[in-house]
Amino acid sequence: MQLPEGKKIYFASDNHLGAPNKKDSIVREHKFVQWLDEVKKDAAAIFLLGDLFDFWFEYKTVVPKGFVRVLGKLAEISDAGIPIHFFVGNHDLWMNNYFEEELNIPVYHTPQIFTFNNTSFFIGHGDGLGPGDKGYKRMKKVFTHPFSKWLYRWLHPDIGVRLAQYLSVKNKLISGDDDVVFLGEENEWLVQYCKRKLETNHYDYFVFGHRHLPMEIQLKDTSKYVNLGDWISYYTYAVYDGTTLALKEY
Repeated sequence: MQLPEGKKIYFASDNHLGAPNKKDSIVREHKFVQWLDEVKKDAAAIFLLGDLFDFWFEYKTVVPKGFVRVLGKLAEISDAGIPIHFFVGNHDLWMNNYFEEELNIPVYHTPQIFTFNNTSFFIGHGDGLGPGDKGYKRMKKVFTHPFSKWLYRWLHPDIGVRLAQYLSVKNKLISGDDDVVFLGEENEWLVQYCKRKLETNHYDYFVFGHRHLPMEIQLKDTSKYVNLGDWISYYTYAVYDGTTLALKEY
């Protein structure tokens, strides 16, 4: 994509709507909808990099209750012809085709490569990438296995959703309580992942969520890793103006 003059690309991640409770979540939802209202004025595209919800599971005819404000705003923006791209996170792994059918928003389950103004972007949520994190990687394989999802669908939604919401908050492997401390560049596993990718291909920017920390780390003179932070503690996002990518706070 070549950005039209005055247009920008926006990136946001990790809203975790639904956590820790409905009262706190709805305040953040209002704020995020307000941000969407503002950026749609000059957005060429919007990228949501996962964990928009603290839990999401699509039964064949049922989706979790709530989030109507953000879903309605996304529908409005999509209907206006502004592309929205959604990457699943570790809390909304079980997205299927609801966003694609109802909102015309493509959903990605793996990192993707995009090029804007001849600048290459490697984009994904970030969970399960790089060295280490073996416990989560094993758990993700179980959770995403077709048989596991088939079994889970047999739970009544009132039971299944409540169980998943409880685990989402209580289980550190899922909730990511350890992902809020900067580990140092040499120990940041997403940084290590990016450096390995650069051994075979060049990317100008790596953009991820998941870590809940806003970070900008220079990998090489012409390559940078950017983590988007979250909409719980930081309310940060990234914007590409056709020349540079910058982290900003709302």
